[in-house]
Amino acid sequence: MMDLFSLWWVWLCAALALAIFETLAPGFIFLGLAAGAAIMAGLVALSLPMAPAAMLALFAFLSLVAWLVLRRVFRASNDQTRIINRDIND
Repeated sequence: MMDLFSLWWVWLCAALALAIFETLAPGFIFLGLAAGAAIMAGLVALSLPMAPAAMLALFAFLSLVAWLVLRRVFRASNDQTRIINRDIND
C-alpha cells in the first residue's frame, strides 16, 4: 500500500476522482484536495525521494493552501450574503 504513494499516476487518479466528486457535491472543498493531489502527482513525477508520511503531510499542506486560494478566488464579491429580518408570512 505504501508503494502506491510513490507512483505519480496514483496521485493523478486521486486528483481526477476528487474533481469528479466535487461536481457531485459542489462547495470547493474537494477541489482543493484535487489540486493538492495534482500537485503531488507532479512532485512525485519529478522523482523527489520522500517517505510516505512526508508525502501525506505535504499533500495535506498543499490541499489546504489550494483550498484557501480557491476560497479567496471564488468568494462572493462584497460579501453578498442576504440577511432576512422579516418572514414573508408575517
